[in-house]
Amino acid sequence: MRGRLGTLTALYVTQYLGIGFITVGLTAILRDGGTSLDTLALLQFVGLVWPIKFLWAPVIDRYGSRHRGHYRSWLVVLQGGMVLALLALLPFDRPAGQLGPVVAICVAYVFLSATQDIAVDAVAVRLLSERSRGTGNGIQVAASYVGNLLGGGACVVVYDRFGWVPAILLLAALTAVGLLVVWRFREPERTDRVASAGAAYRALLSVLGQPGCRWWTFGVVPPVYIGAGATYALVTPALVDADWSLARIGVVTGVVTSLPAIVAGLLAGAAIGRFGRGRVLVAGGVALALSTAMLLPLMNGRAPLAGTVAALCCFMAAYTIANVVLYTVNMDYSRPGTGGTDFTVLSSFGLVCSFVAASVALAAAEVFGYPVVAVAAVVLVALGVALGLGHQRRFRHRSGAAPGERELAKVPG
Repeated sequence: MRGRLGTLTALYVTQYLGIGFITVGLTAILRDGGTSLDTLALLQFVGLVWPIKFLWAPVIDRYGSRHRGHYRSWLVVLQGGMVLALLALLPFDRPAGQLGPVVAICVAYVFLSATQDIAVDAVAVRLLSERSRGTGNGIQVAASYVGNLLGGGACVVVYDRFGWVPAILLLAALTAVGLLVVWRFREPERTDRVASAGAAYRALLSVLGQPGCRWWTFGVVPPVYIGAGATYALVTPALVDADWSLARIGVVTGVVTSLPAIVAGLLAGAAIGRFGRGRVLVAGGVALALSTAMLLPLMNGRAPLAGTVAALCCFMAAYTIANVVLYTVNMDYSRPGTGGTDFTVLSSFGLVCSFVAASVALAAAEVFGYPVVAVAAVVLVALGVALGLGHQRRFRHRSGAAPGERELAKVPG
């Protein structure tokens, strides 16, 4: 099991390296080069590839090499493609003046990274037992912060000290570690290949037909993600309004708060295996509500350094705990035959909720103020946690088997 978790850790971390660089590091580099905020805002839209990756997830589940490993054959190509896409950035040492080709390469990288995520999630569904899924998803969430720290933090430091080429080479070299891991990975033989592309695409909807899946996806996930996403969207503008410098905001929100989030992700994963999904969800929800309350002074324009940093660290840790539980139950509902499609569909819905929540929260804050939106977010999170606890009590019953495991051998057709 340690070898499997090590493989997943390397793949999840390297998956987020380039994403962290694009969304944080490249944004800072471009701004330093004089790129307007409007243009930087458009750059963030490359991230929209992730919520729509369910459109091609069935292709990953249906097609793959029988001899080299179904998902491994995809991962070798995709991980190698990610490295090449990063190396393609080398000639553009003045990205602010060559924005067109740089953005095009970034879009290509995000597509490769999102597709790699489909394949890695499918491998995780097949390799992880019901008891170890919490640990696996704790690693996944923690890995996203590690990748962002390295890609959005370390590579920017290298750029500042040594220039563009060394920073890109470091990014590509770190990503290539994942390629070495995939090359050595021996995927268990697959005996439940989806019969046809049509059957694979029917999984997009049939996943919701499992007992309790609609309740979970449309009842539990939206209020938790909307509440947490709305609060998070208010943090940066509230810090700006409280007269924090951009440098301080970047260090605190990009680096300092990532460290407790990494620890929280790993601890939450271990706790799920010991205490169960429902209890950890309640713990995360209560912590999320309390940490949001801790942010109310910031929302009212008072942001002393120590208190604000403590509140933000608590909020990110609590959000991570809740996120690990949501991902774990999504994996419970992911069937081995169509694991890439199932997990992608369920997780993408949460991403869409977060995107919508951020936009609505900012608009609502303009009208009603930050505190009102923050209190509404606490109410939504509490509602989602209550619905989640009820879901777990009803559908994780008798044998204790996860919903998807009760259909272990079923492949939609």
